[in-house]
Amino acid sequence: MVMIKDNHVWATGSITKAVAAARRAAGFAVKVEVECGSEAEADEAVEAGADVVMLDNFTAEGAHVAAASVKARWAERGRSGFLVEVSGGITEETAAAFFSKDIDILSFGSMTQSVPHVDFSLKVQPGAGAA
Repeated sequence: MVMIKDNHVWATGSITKAVAAARRAAGFAVKVEVECGSEAEADEAVEAGADVVMLDNFTAEGAHVAAASVKARWAERGRSGFLVEVSGGITEETAAAFFSKDIDILSFGSMTQSVPHVDFSLKVQPGAGAA
């Protein structure tokens, strides 16, 4: 998967250009996801051919409204094969507020960024255990 973030959009000049560049570089078999901060950006991402539209840093209510609106608008135009992901500030405690038939994926940064780590070593001792 290719993730297009705001800095990629800035570097190419638009979401449309960033999606086209990602498709050229990654090929037809790789999914393209676009981070979007508004419905207008989500619409541009869908129009450009993104496989996943990530609504980033939306409130739960804002995510429900935006996801439903974008999916309905594009269904009217015959385009319904994209997924809507919501990300940004979602925790185990707040996740239920984001559940919706129009939101396909919830991303939790806390699952990977805040997990305590285990410090262990896999050093191999030469000759140890040799028969």
